[in-house]
Amino acid sequence: MTFHLRPFFILSFLLVFHLTGIAQTAILISDSLASNADMLKVKMGTQWMGKIWKFRFGDYSVVSSKMGWRTTRTHSDLLSTKTDVSSSEKFSFVLANKSDDSAVVNAASNTQLQSLHELEIFKHLSVGSNELLLASQNFTAFITINIDTADAWALFMNLTEGSRVDQQSENFLTNGQRTIYLQPISSEKSMVKQRNKWVSTIADTRTFPAVGFELIENGKSLSAVQYYGGGISGSNSNIIWLGKSLDDKTRLVLAAAMTAVMQQKAGQSPTP
Repeated sequence: MTFHLRPFFILSFLLVFHLTGIAQTAILISDSLASNADMLKVKMGTQWMGKIWKFRFGDYSVVSSKMGWRTTRTHSDLLSTKTDVSSSEKFSFVLANKSDDSAVVNAASNTQLQSLHELEIFKHLSVGSNELLLASQNFTAFITINIDTADAWALFMNLTEGSRVDQQSENFLTNGQRTIYLQPISSEKSMVKQRNKWVSTIADTRTFPAVGFELIENGKSLSAVQYYGGGISGSNSNIIWLGKSLDDKTRLVLAAAMTAVMQQKAGQSPTP
Protein backbone atom coordinates (compact mmCIF):
# COMPACT_ATOMS: atom_id res chain seq x y z
CA MET A 1 0.00 0.00 0.00
CA THR A 2 2.83 2.35 0.86
CA PHE A 3 4.39 1.78 -2.54
CA HIS A 4 1.18 2.71 -4.41
CA LEU A 5 0.51 5.84 -2.35
CA ARG A 6 4.01 7.25 -2.71
CA PRO A 7 3.54 8.70 -6.26
CA PHE A 8 0.33 10.39 -5.07
CA PHE A 9 2.13 12.11 -2.19
CA ILE A 10 5.00 13.14 -4.44
CA LEU A 11 2.59 14.60 -6.97
CA SER A 12 0.71 16.43 -4.21
CA PHE A 13 3.95 17.90 -2.87
CA LEU A 14 5.01 19.09 -6.31
CA LEU A 15 1.61 20.65 -6.91
CA VAL A 16 1.68 22.55 -3.60
CA PHE A 17 5.25 23.66 -4.29
CA HIS A 18 4.27 24.85 -7.77
CA LEU A 19 1.27 26.83 -6.51
CA THR A 20 3.33 28.34 -3.71
CA GLY A 21 5.93 29.46 -6.24
CA ILE A 22 3.23 31.11 -8.33
CA ALA A 23 1.83 32.94 -5.33
CA GLN A 24 5.23 34.43 -4.51
CA THR A 25 5.96 35.80 -7.99
CA ALA A 26 6.07 39.60 -8.21
CA ILE A 27 5.10 41.97 -11.02
CA LEU A 28 7.75 42.78 -13.62
CA ILE A 29 8.78 46.35 -12.78
CA SER A 30 11.41 48.16 -14.84
CA ASP A 31 15.09 47.49 -14.11
CA SER A 32 15.70 51.15 -13.29
CA LEU A 33 13.04 51.14 -10.58
CA ALA A 34 14.10 47.75 -9.21
CA SER A 35 17.65 49.01 -8.65
CA ASN A 36 16.70 52.44 -7.27
CA ALA A 37 13.66 51.84 -5.08
CA ASP A 38 12.77 50.70 -1.60
CA MET A 39 10.73 47.49 -1.81
CA LEU A 40 8.14 47.55 0.97
CA LYS A 41 5.97 44.60 1.95
CA VAL A 42 2.47 45.78 2.86
CA LYS A 43 0.70 44.64 6.01
CA MET A 44 -3.06 44.94 5.67
CA GLY A 45 -3.93 44.76 9.34
CA THR A 46 -7.68 44.42 9.86
CA GLN A 47 -10.79 45.89 8.28
CA TRP A 48 -13.58 46.73 10.70
CA MET A 49 -17.10 47.73 9.73
CA GLY A 50 -17.08 51.29 8.42
CA LYS A 51 -13.28 51.27 7.95
CA ILE A 52 -10.85 50.44 5.14
CA TRP A 53 -7.97 48.00 5.52
CA LYS A 54 -5.34 49.29 7.94
CA PHE A 55 -2.44 49.29 5.48
CA ARG A 56 1.14 49.66 6.78
CA PHE A 57 4.36 49.71 4.75
CA GLY A 58 7.73 51.27 5.48
CA ASP A 59 7.23 54.62 7.24
CA TYR A 60 3.58 54.86 6.17
CA SER A 61 0.37 53.73 7.82
CA VAL A 62 -3.36 54.39 7.68
CA VAL A 63 -4.14 56.14 10.96
CA SER A 64 -7.85 56.77 10.41
CA SER A 65 -10.45 55.89 7.79
CA LYS A 66 -14.12 55.77 6.89
CA MET A 67 -15.86 53.35 4.54
CA GLY A 68 -19.26 54.19 3.10
CA TRP A 69 -21.95 51.67 2.20
CA ARG A 70 -21.96 50.28 -1.34
CA THR A 71 -25.19 51.19 -3.11
CA THR A 72 -26.45 49.14 -6.06
CA ARG A 73 -29.33 49.77 -8.45
CA THR A 74 -30.66 47.22 -10.92
CA HIS A 75 -33.11 47.83 -13.76
CA SER A 76 -34.44 45.21 -16.17
CA ASP A 77 -36.94 45.26 -18.99
CA LEU A 78 -40.25 43.43 -18.78
CA LEU A 79 -38.84 40.08 -19.93
CA SER A 80 -35.47 40.51 -18.20
CA THR A 81 -33.62 40.29 -21.52
CA LYS A 82 -31.70 43.49 -20.80
CA THR A 83 -30.22 44.48 -17.45
CA ASP A 84 -28.62 47.71 -16.30
CA VAL A 85 -26.73 47.57 -13.00
CA SER A 86 -24.99 50.54 -11.40
CA SER A 87 -23.15 50.71 -8.08
CA SER A 88 -21.18 53.31 -6.16
CA GLU A 89 -18.98 53.34 -3.10
CA LYS A 90 -17.00 56.00 -1.21
CA PHE A 91 -14.17 55.83 1.29
CA SER A 92 -11.67 58.18 2.92
CA PHE A 93 -8.51 57.78 4.96
CA VAL A 94 -5.50 59.55 6.42
CA LEU A 95 -2.05 58.16 5.59
CA ALA A 96 0.76 59.37 7.85
CA ASN A 97 4.52 58.91 7.88
CA LYS A 98 7.01 58.97 10.76
CA SER A 99 7.68 62.69 10.21
CA ASP A 100 4.09 63.53 11.18
CA ASP A 101 3.23 64.54 7.62
CA SER A 102 -0.09 63.21 6.41
CA ALA A 103 -2.16 62.78 3.26
CA VAL A 104 -5.94 63.05 3.42
CA VAL A 105 -7.60 60.95 0.70
CA ASN A 106 -11.26 61.06 -0.38
CA ALA A 107 -12.18 58.43 -2.97
CA ALA A 108 -15.25 57.35 -4.93
CA SER A 109 -15.87 54.37 -7.21
CA ASN A 110 -18.70 54.04 -9.74
CA THR A 111 -19.48 50.98 -11.85
CA GLN A 112 -22.06 50.44 -14.61
CA LEU A 113 -22.91 47.16 -16.35
CA GLN A 114 -25.32 46.74 -19.27
CA SER A 115 -25.98 43.22 -20.54
CA LEU A 116 -28.34 41.18 -22.73
CA HIS A 117 -29.76 37.80 -21.73
CA GLU A 118 -31.27 34.94 -23.67
CA LEU A 119 -35.00 34.39 -23.36
CA GLU A 120 -35.94 30.71 -23.07
CA ILE A 121 -39.08 29.96 -25.09
CA PHE A 122 -39.05 26.18 -24.61
CA LYS A 123 -36.64 23.79 -22.92
CA HIS A 124 -34.22 23.70 -25.85
CA LEU A 125 -35.24 26.86 -27.66
CA SER A 126 -34.03 30.34 -26.74
CA VAL A 127 -34.01 33.67 -28.53
CA GLY A 128 -31.61 36.54 -28.12
CA SER A 129 -28.06 36.28 -26.78
CA ASN A 130 -25.97 36.61 -23.65
CA GLU A 131 -23.82 39.66 -24.29
CA LEU A 132 -21.99 42.30 -22.25
CA LEU A 133 -22.87 45.60 -23.89
CA LEU A 134 -21.03 47.94 -21.54
CA ALA A 135 -18.79 47.68 -18.50
CA SER A 136 -17.66 51.00 -17.12
CA GLN A 137 -15.51 51.52 -14.03
CA ASN A 138 -14.62 55.01 -12.85
CA PHE A 139 -12.47 55.59 -9.77
CA THR A 140 -11.32 58.97 -8.44
CA ALA A 141 -9.28 59.85 -5.37
CA PHE A 142 -8.44 63.38 -4.21
CA ILE A 143 -5.27 63.71 -2.14
CA THR A 144 -4.40 66.68 0.09
CA ILE A 145 -1.05 66.96 1.85
CA ASN A 146 -1.03 68.31 5.42
CA ILE A 147 -4.58 69.70 4.96
CA ASP A 148 -3.23 72.25 2.46
CA THR A 149 -5.86 72.62 -0.29
CA ALA A 150 -3.28 74.40 -2.44
CA ASP A 151 -1.26 71.19 -2.50
CA ALA A 152 -3.83 68.78 -3.92
CA TRP A 153 -3.59 65.83 -6.29
CA ALA A 154 -6.22 63.81 -8.13
CA LEU A 155 -6.07 60.16 -9.15
CA PHE A 156 -8.25 59.10 -12.09
CA MET A 157 -8.73 55.46 -13.14
CA ASN A 158 -11.27 54.80 -15.89
CA LEU A 159 -12.00 51.61 -17.84
CA THR A 160 -14.69 51.16 -20.47
CA GLU A 161 -15.26 47.99 -22.48
CA GLY A 162 -18.04 45.95 -24.04
CA SER A 163 -19.38 44.71 -27.37
CA ARG A 164 -20.93 48.05 -28.33
CA VAL A 165 -18.20 50.46 -27.21
CA ASP A 166 -14.53 50.98 -27.98
CA GLN A 167 -12.28 49.77 -25.18
CA GLN A 168 -10.71 52.68 -23.31
CA SER A 169 -8.38 52.66 -20.33
CA GLU A 170 -6.94 55.73 -18.64
CA ASN A 171 -5.05 55.87 -15.34
CA PHE A 172 -3.17 58.94 -14.15
CA LEU A 173 -2.30 61.07 -11.11
CA THR A 174 -2.03 64.85 -11.48
CA ASN A 175 -1.83 68.13 -9.57
CA GLY A 176 -2.45 70.25 -12.66
CA GLN A 177 1.26 70.77 -13.33
CA ARG A 178 2.62 67.25 -13.10
CA THR A 179 1.06 64.11 -14.59
CA ILE A 180 2.06 60.62 -13.50
CA TYR A 181 0.67 57.67 -15.48
CA LEU A 182 -0.21 54.30 -13.98
CA GLN A 183 0.95 51.61 -16.39
CA PRO A 184 -0.69 48.17 -15.92
CA ILE A 185 1.86 45.39 -15.47
CA SER A 186 1.87 41.78 -14.31
CA SER A 187 4.31 39.00 -13.45
CA GLU A 188 3.94 37.38 -16.86
CA LYS A 189 3.76 40.26 -19.30
CA SER A 190 4.92 43.79 -19.86
CA MET A 191 2.57 46.42 -21.33
CA VAL A 192 3.14 49.16 -23.88
CA LYS A 193 0.75 51.90 -24.93
CA GLN A 194 -0.45 51.78 -28.54
CA ARG A 195 -3.19 54.12 -29.75
CA ASN A 196 -4.32 54.89 -26.19
CA LYS A 197 -4.50 51.21 -25.26
CA TRP A 198 -2.14 49.11 -23.14
CA VAL A 199 -1.05 46.09 -25.19
CA SER A 200 0.83 43.04 -23.92
CA THR A 201 4.28 42.49 -25.42
CA ILE A 202 4.76 39.03 -23.90
CA ALA A 203 2.19 36.23 -23.98
CA ASP A 204 0.57 35.61 -20.62
CA THR A 205 1.07 31.89 -20.05
CA ARG A 206 -0.47 31.64 -16.59
CA THR A 207 -4.05 31.84 -15.41
CA PHE A 208 -3.31 33.78 -12.21
CA PRO A 209 -0.37 36.20 -12.64
CA ALA A 210 0.52 38.88 -10.12
CA VAL A 211 -0.83 42.27 -11.24
CA GLY A 212 -0.30 45.92 -10.40
CA PHE A 213 0.74 49.30 -11.76
CA GLU A 214 4.02 51.11 -12.37
CA LEU A 215 3.85 54.91 -11.92
CA ILE A 216 5.74 56.78 -14.63
CA GLU A 217 6.40 60.50 -15.17
CA ASN A 218 8.10 61.78 -18.34
CA GLY A 219 9.39 58.30 -19.11
CA LYS A 220 10.89 57.81 -15.63
CA SER A 221 9.57 55.15 -13.29
CA LEU A 222 8.89 56.59 -9.83
CA SER A 223 7.13 53.79 -7.99
CA ALA A 224 4.99 50.68 -8.37
CA VAL A 225 2.22 48.85 -6.55
CA GLN A 226 1.32 45.17 -6.64
CA TYR A 227 -2.22 44.59 -5.40
CA TYR A 228 -2.57 40.88 -6.27
CA GLY A 229 0.21 38.37 -5.71
CA GLY A 230 -0.85 35.71 -8.21
CA GLY A 231 -1.52 32.03 -7.74
CA ILE A 232 -4.66 30.43 -6.38
CA SER A 233 -4.64 32.22 -3.03
CA GLY A 234 -3.14 35.54 -4.16
CA SER A 235 -0.96 35.53 -1.04
CA ASN A 236 1.95 37.95 -0.79
CA SER A 237 -0.42 40.32 -2.59
CA ASN A 238 0.50 43.88 -1.73
CA ILE A 239 3.98 45.24 -2.38
CA ILE A 240 5.07 48.87 -2.80
CA TRP A 241 8.20 50.14 -4.56
CA LEU A 242 9.17 53.79 -3.83
CA GLY A 243 12.02 55.55 -5.64
CA LYS A 244 14.88 56.33 -3.25
CA SER A 245 15.72 59.68 -4.87
CA LEU A 246 12.22 61.14 -4.56
CA ASP A 247 11.58 64.00 -2.13
CA ASP A 248 9.53 63.25 0.97
CA LYS A 249 6.39 65.01 -0.26
CA THR A 250 6.35 63.16 -3.58
CA ARG A 251 6.87 59.85 -1.78
CA LEU A 252 3.90 60.63 0.47
CA VAL A 253 1.67 61.54 -2.50
CA LEU A 254 2.60 58.32 -4.31
CA ALA A 255 2.18 56.24 -1.16
CA ALA A 256 -1.31 57.71 -0.66
CA ALA A 257 -2.29 57.10 -4.28
CA MET A 258 -1.08 53.50 -4.19
CA THR A 259 -2.92 52.89 -0.90
CA ALA A 260 -6.11 54.11 -2.59
CA VAL A 261 -5.46 51.67 -5.44
CA MET A 262 -4.93 48.75 -3.04
CA GLN A 263 -8.17 49.53 -1.23
CA GLN A 264 -10.14 49.99 -4.47
CA LYS A 265 -8.80 46.70 -5.87
CA ALA A 266 -9.30 44.69 -2.68
CA GLY A 267 -11.84 41.95 -3.36
CA GLN A 268 -12.02 42.59 -7.10
CA SER A 269 -11.00 40.21 -9.86
CA PRO A 270 -7.21 40.30 -10.40
CA THR A 271 -6.99 42.36 -13.61
CA PRO A 272 -5.08 45.63 -14.16
